[in-house]
Amino acid sequence: MAPPEPSIDRSLEPLLPGFVSASQAMAKLVEQVQRLQGNDLTVLITGESGTGKELIARAIHVGSHRSAAMFLPYNCTTTGRDLADSQLFGHRRGSFTGAVADQPGLIRSAAGGTLFLDEIGDLPLDVQPKLLRFLEQSEIMPIGDTRPQRVDVRVVAATNADLEQRVAEGKFREDLYYRLNVIRIHVPPLRERREEIPHLSTFFLREASERLGKPDVELSSDSLDAFSQYWWPGNVRQLKNEVQRAVALSAPGSTIEPAHLSPEISHTRLTAPPAAGPARVRPAANLAAAIEQVEREMIQEALDRAGGNISETARVLGLTRRGLYLKLRRLGLDSGAEVDTH
Repeated sequence: MAPPEPSIDRSLEPLLPGFVSASQAMAKLVEQVQRLQGNDLTVLITGESGTGKELIARAIHVGSHRSAAMFLPYNCTTTGRDLADSQLFGHRRGSFTGAVADQPGLIRSAAGGTLFLDEIGDLPLDVQPKLLRFLEQSEIMPIGDTRPQRVDVRVVAATNADLEQRVAEGKFREDLYYRLNVIRIHVPPLRERREEIPHLSTFFLREASERLGKPDVELSSDSLDAFSQYWWPGNVRQLKNEVQRAVALSAPGSTIEPAHLSPEISHTRLTAPPAAGPARVRPAANLAAAIEQVEREMIQEALDRAGGNISETARVLGLTRRGLYLKLRRLGLDSGAEVDTH
């Protein structure tokens, strides 16, 4: 049985040909991306690993006046302090052992375009002040240089970490957090938009069949049911890899049955993982709204029980006073609150 025809959101066709969107949550995200066209503001994209944050970053770039220039991704988890400094800001020949030639760095390499900083929460703390200066002044200081250099680059950052908590723990600069968080876009996990699973499966099936030379491979209805019931902790990336693996192991013209899928998927039943806490989530438009709703309710309840005592509220919630203050400000719950952030 062939999966249903994919529902393509044509409104993003100029930005991402073949973009698959069939849920209310993704429709809202598409609207946010469209509204960004024409401006050059810094964007912070949040969401679990594998949800497609880089895809959204590319859509933002393609829809901007910088689309003819480079989109340059950089994963902040891959390097330590010294290497990250050199890779991002460049260095002069002889500025340190092993610097045998001048290197422009990624920021200058992306001049006129967009620099995508993936997993920004893992950027080494010692490098963060230099990134903040660049965001504020559009200037960089390559290692070994004595004069700053101006560079015109738009920054789009992404993270699957709780940056507010990292700020509270002293692992991420608060001023950099606010400078990155000019516009925030949340990409919901696949389990929050299950109606897209059959359409994404179709898209990935056709893509894999063409690339691997396996024409007329189909997904059975039972396989689609298993896909629709699975929790997908690896999100869209995991679904894509699963379909590709199944196609690679299939013969042309064959049908992929549950027995051909990974065991954890073929034997799945739609059961949510154990609850992480006492919060009860009422229906919300998307995951971002649900998370904000839970945070607001839990914090307000803790404040009420503590009689407005900030220290006690932070202790009950497992936060520092500074971390609680950041959340209060974002959620608009800080009216009249006097909070010591130090």
